[in-house]
Amino acid sequence: MELDAVTKSYRRWAPVYDATFGAITGVGRRRAVAHVNTRTGRVLEVGVGTGLALPAYGPHLKVTGIDFSDEMLAKARKKVLDRGLQHVEELRQMDARTLDFPDASFDTVVAMYLVSVVPEPERVVAEMARVCKPGGEVVIVGHFARDTGLLSVLERAFAPLADLIGWHSDFDRARVMGCPELQVAEERSLPPFGMFTFLRLARQGADAPAA
Repeated sequence: MELDAVTKSYRRWAPVYDATFGAITGVGRRRAVAHVNTRTGRVLEVGVGTGLALPAYGPHLKVTGIDFSDEMLAKARKKVLDRGLQHVEELRQMDARTLDFPDASFDTVVAMYLVSVVPEPERVVAEMARVCKPGGEVVIVGHFARDTGLLSVLERAFAPLADLIGWHSDFDRARVMGCPELQVAEERSLPPFGMFTFLRLARQGADAPAA
């Protein structure tokens, strides 16, 4: 998807996102945040959206969120203020392809329902790996296309509507697996109907233990 299409799509969805996509993706979000809460240190949520996950992060973490959509960020900032979320350090407007953070800035980098909606997802994952510390983790939750079955047929049918619905229904898992610094540590299917995948990637490097 082109960035302009992403911007327009999320401008449309921002007012109703929590009640629509937010409800459908709740299981995966809870699974990802539950894992992140077992860790310590600084967390970067790439594609923080309306901030649905922010209240669920543990108070022992220091959370930064970024998103390209100003409309989504406005809702996230309101959640932080209304709920007094002191563990949220910063929310910033940013292009995920060029993260404005130094190398190895975060212990955990998480992206939920993001990689199938952004332009150049390979660059986004590479940037997530760059800002993650060696020995840290990159956590991705998203939808990957199937090769067979009824859902694969539906995925292909909806693929031409990507700019309208705001995500690629036929997104290829291989597009997030090409970063040499990241090694798969865990992968599992999530409801509903195994439509989504929880993917935990260990950040390799000079100081990182082998997975």
